Amino acid sequence: MKKIYLIAPILVVLIISCVTIGPGGKKGIIFIGTEDEITIGKEVVKDVESQETVLNNTTVQNYVDNVGQKLANVCDRKDLKYTFKVLDSDEINAFACPGGFIYIYKGLMKEMDNEAQLAAVLGHEVGHIVARHSMQRLQAVYGYQILMEVALGGKLGKTAQAMVDATAGMILLGYGRENEYDADEMGVLYEKKAGYNPKGMIQLFGKFKQMEGNPPSTFEKLFSTHPPAQDRIGNANIVIDRIGGTNLPYYESEFTAIKALLQ
Repeated sequence: MKKIYLIAPILVVLIISCVTIGPGGKKGIIFIGTEDEITIGKEVVKDVESQETVLNNTTVQNYVDNVGQKLANVCDRKDLKYTFKVLDSDEINAFACPGGFIYIYKGLMKEMDNEAQLAAVLGHEVGHIVARHSMQRLQAVYGYQILMEVALGGKLGKTAQAMVDATAGMILLGYGRENEYDADEMGVLYEKKAGYNPKGMIQLFGKFKQMEGNPPSTFEKLFSTHPPAQDRIGNANIVIDRIGGTNLPYYESEFTAIKALLQ
């Protein structure tokens, strides 16, 4: 009887935890709730902002957040408040923390030519959050512990801090190629839905392809955690051929003005 009583709440958790993880109503079983995800994300943000410097330029920050909000407004996950911040470093990278917290490095923006390329990066990071990639990875490691705590208590308890520590490391190591391809596809889709030319993603990957030949010390973090640029170009073009949108604008002039503020 004890086993039955133990299994019953677990089955209930599994039934009610089928949530959106992608376009077209794609569903997956995620038993880390939104509230717990946001809590974990806020702790990761504290860690990030204790080690990195947020760019002290309100004009740039507002511009990037405005572009990001356009993408968030058309994405498939509406249970979060998304925030977008620029970090004051010449590193070539961007990343998403659980709960809707997205960061892009100044160095990556300096490599771009237009707003559509910025939207491609931010849309990709929104895709990671929509797909709950970090939560899926945590479930793979802490699955039984999480399931038991949620089933018996309704919230994460002692496992939460371990998950925060694991998430911080996971963000730096990347999500794996399959997850990156998924985020690329969502990034292209959200870019087009937000009114940007999805070829901005192809332009960006073209830049990455050129960077791949540069010294590893400059770009190693980005390229050690993501698939080869040529493969990403091919996959993104397949999506663009399906959804269209190549007549949409790139928005160069405003981005050029913002880029001039990046020192």
